[in-house]
Amino acid sequence: MTLSDGPADGPERLQATVEAAIGKHWKAYLIEGILLLIFGFAAILLPLLASLAITIMLGWLFLVSGIAGLAFSYWARQAPGFWWSLASAILAVVAGIVLIAMPVQGTLTLTFVIGVYFLAEGVATIMYALQHRGRLSERWGWMLAAGVLDIIVAFIIISGWPGTAVWALGLLVGINLVFGGTSLIAMALAARKKTS
Repeated sequence: MTLSDGPADGPERLQATVEAAIGKHWKAYLIEGILLLIFGFAAILLPLLASLAITIMLGWLFLVSGIAGLAFSYWARQAPGFWWSLASAILAVVAGIVLIAMPVQGTLTLTFVIGVYFLAEGVATIMYALQHRGRLSERWGWMLAAGVLDIIVAFIIISGWPGTAVWALGLLVGINLVFGGTSLIAMALAARKKTS
């Protein structure tokens, strides 16, 4: 093997290794995809329940990470930045407790934050598309359309808030799970065909 063969061979070898692993475990990917699809459709059909479940789960994540942060802060109390680390851990614990104790109010806040996120993402995507329209050829139009769609979603969420808290968070997560599950199923079925 010469020096010039190495870089070209590396990505091809990595791709072959990944494809072999997917082919070997295609059933696991298929099962995971089906489960994501089921959870996604459930979240779409019951968006309020999904929104509350997501809020409570996020609360537990904050609480556990905050407790771990408190333990680390105590362990490294002589390290620089101790007070900042301690304050961050306390804030995470408080946020976790609030989200777990008051999931409805937490869902309201998260829905508004998601609306603002879609607005910022849409503006940034539009600006990027316009700035790079000469270099992106026909793809800049798709980027522009995605940015406009983000702004429309943001407008729907923010203008209808707090009423949109009933459906927005659960619906968006459900759609994401459906797309993720569908892609895993397609990948698993394609890998199965290659191995058979």
